[in-house]
Amino acid sequence: MDVREFVLSAGRAVLDVVEREWQPLSPGELEQRLDQAVEEILEADLMAPLKARPPPPGGAQLLRSQASAEPQVLPTETCVSPPEEETPEPREPIETVDDAAVKYITDVLQNSESRARMAGRARLSLPHTVLLSLTLLSERVSYRSVSRRFHLEKGNIHRIFFSFCERLNTLQEKQIRWPVGGEAVEALSPLCRPDKEQEEQQGVPRVLGVLGHTRIPIRLPIGKHDVESMVPEVKRMKMEAHPDSWLNLQLACDRKGRFLHCRTSRGSDVDRGGALRDKLEQQPELMPSGSCLVARAGYPLTAQILTPYSRSIGPREALFNEMLEEHFQILDQAVANLKARFKRLRYLDIGNYERARAVVLTACVLHNMFLDMGQEVQGDVEKEEAVTREGALEMDDEGVRRRDAISDLLFKMFESGSV
Repeated sequence: MDVREFVLSAGRAVLDVVEREWQPLSPGELEQRLDQAVEEILEADLMAPLKARPPPPGGAQLLRSQASAEPQVLPTETCVSPPEEETPEPREPIETVDDAAVKYITDVLQNSESRARMAGRARLSLPHTVLLSLTLLSERVSYRSVSRRFHLEKGNIHRIFFSFCERLNTLQEKQIRWPVGGEAVEALSPLCRPDKEQEEQQGVPRVLGVLGHTRIPIRLPIGKHDVESMVPEVKRMKMEAHPDSWLNLQLACDRKGRFLHCRTSRGSDVDRGGALRDKLEQQPELMPSGSCLVARAGYPLTAQILTPYSRSIGPREALFNEMLEEHFQILDQAVANLKARFKRLRYLDIGNYERARAVVLTACVLHNMFLDMGQEVQGDVEKEEAVTREGALEMDDEGVRRRDAISDLLFKMFESGSV
């Protein structure tokens, strides 16, 4: 009874440590880790009496000779069966991360002001830390698979990866920055097809960036699961649209697909561009003269942010919406490229919002860094359901007047054959 109580107590302690240190392991992996710890404790208890016995005459010499001898291969019928290999997971194989990308990101981190040492009991070199983290982000592989490749414990890999994400998050302001001055002027693109000079003469604004959003599915926090439902997790989240099963990612990108603005929020946050709208109103110098942002319906219509018409669609309004749609495709492609490069964003098996947010922000920072390197990944655009609420659309008077004036100019240009 004493041994059993000891094992049970030790098992509980190990489980507490595992749950704290190895998050986000699945329940099955936690149970496996606990079983392994209990087996080690029982084995130690069985071996303790043998070690305590005095060795027989000549036993010490025999043990030394056995230790120095080469290991012998026993016949198959007498050999203890090795533990069964874990069933391979039905996932894509781990692809080799580009060496140039590892070197570039390593150099950026070494030259950054943030010098905090990466976490983890095993002191991986910075290049190997970058390689490990890019592997986890780029492929939907498990911690178990990466553990085998890098010969590290899964819990240690978890700490190293999130330490890497925290380090990358400190680079957000440098890598995801709003263009100003000459950089902003260079980023401007025509609202419609005519050349720049004709647009400027006609008074049609030029586009600084495209504002929009996407949703990243994440694991529901403990206590919010519907244990009775047998519908697969991701499919059930899409059907039920539980607010805590999604992370909102709001983005603004330029014509090259580079992110200028990034904001993450919980799924229950229904704000669409409100913080950015307030910032642009308070700091009008952020928008070059004669420029604007474009955003889909559901975002606030202001003098700085133009959105399409959603009511009373006539030829004039339809033409304006068509011109904006060409810009929306730029953001759609940038989001598709982001998810194609960082496949872990398809579903983040993380029930902690702050950690999920750190991973998503890391992917956005790396997206811009890869563009700086000239490495682009072309993803397939998935049409997402637009989140629009007709009764809650925000439109200020100046934004309504500017949109009407621009749509009138575009329609006149269209009738004259300029568009």
